[in-house]
Amino acid sequence: MTTEAAFIAALRALAPHPAARGLADDCAVLDFGSETLVATHDMMVEGVHWLRGQDLADVAWKLVATNLSDLAAKGAEPVGVLLGYTLGQDNTRFLVGLDEALDAFGVTLLGGDTVRGLAGGQALGLTALGRATCQPVPARDGAQIGDRVWITGPVGAAMLGFEALRDDKAGVDTTAFRRPTPRLAAGRALAPLVSAMMDVSDGLLLDAQRLAQASKVTIALDSAAIPVPANLPSDRLRDALGWGDDYELLFTLPAHLQPPTLAYAIGVVTEQGVAPLLLDGAPPHGKLGFEHASATA
Repeated sequence: MTTEAAFIAALRALAPHPAARGLADDCAVLDFGSETLVATHDMMVEGVHWLRGQDLADVAWKLVATNLSDLAAKGAEPVGVLLGYTLGQDNTRFLVGLDEALDAFGVTLLGGDTVRGLAGGQALGLTALGRATCQPVPARDGAQIGDRVWITGPVGAAMLGFEALRDDKAGVDTTAFRRPTPRLAAGRALAPLVSAMMDVSDGLLLDAQRLAQASKVTIALDSAAIPVPANLPSDRLRDALGWGDDYELLFTLPAHLQPPTLAYAIGVVTEQGVAPLLLDGAPPHGKLGFEHASATA
């Protein structure tokens, strides 16, 4: 059992509660009195999710933003976060970025845990709690044949930002990688209308395939319709589609509906075929996105 997908598949036997949504969604969704609680937890690891030596203020911001992006995919209103923190060399800068992110997104810190780390880099975790703003709460498994596929913004800017930071390249905007913006307002506006929705974190192709598999359909994407940054080289489109860290919302709508927020139509939902995902009429080759694997893989 060496891959993220295989480990999650094994965990499903331990998560029978309906709130877990079969561990196949962005969040857990739990009815709690008169409210519906939406909860998510994401981790970040030094050297995997951020570059060694990167400003920890940016790391703190991204830790908050990536978790809130999961809430955005449910149309949820954030309530607060719980922090799991491994002490490092620059805890003060982390606190600066955490304060900036919580203030920017109107979220409060509710608690968490702090530990001493060992050699090998920091590992950070955050649990974000939110309140559902509509019923039913959007899921990945509702896409219907004939729906159109949409995305709220371009893919590829985070990839270019990462490469610029890694290579110490001047003149490239690195904000998309360092300080992404969760599409919270767009998620709340879309939630009552969409048939399925998720955020794009591991690569558009991989996440579109996940949505298709959850919905038991095929998603056909048109590469020419997918928005990308103006400075993306023409030969890097396929890289951008599989890189990830974009944190846009990917969603499906009935064909007669238009989204109430800025979005781009990038494909259609068709009957389930031999492949869950088509790119320009054919199954895409190569790596579709980012997936974790164990050190022995």
